[in-house]
Amino acid sequence: MAPGVLPWVAMSGIGERIKEMRLKRGLSQGELARRAGLTQGFIWQVEAGRKEPGKRALVALARALSVSLDELLPVVNEEAPHA
Repeated sequence: MAPGVLPWVAMSGIGERIKEMRLKRGLSQGELARRAGLTQGFIWQVEAGRKEPGKRALVALARALSVSLDELLPVVNEEAPHA
């Protein structure tokens, strides 16, 4: 991958992935929200696919789940799809 080029990651399904990781760790939505400094309502919306978390929320969620961003957001391919 060229320097400065970010890999394309799939945001679709991110809520399902967060929910899976949360449940695997035995955390409620409220506890994950508390650890990440977010609201339980926001966690619910992300897990339900109604909202996509921004960069700051993704970093906070990764930290709260004790995973890297790479684990939270697996790379789909090296380049973004062309429109």
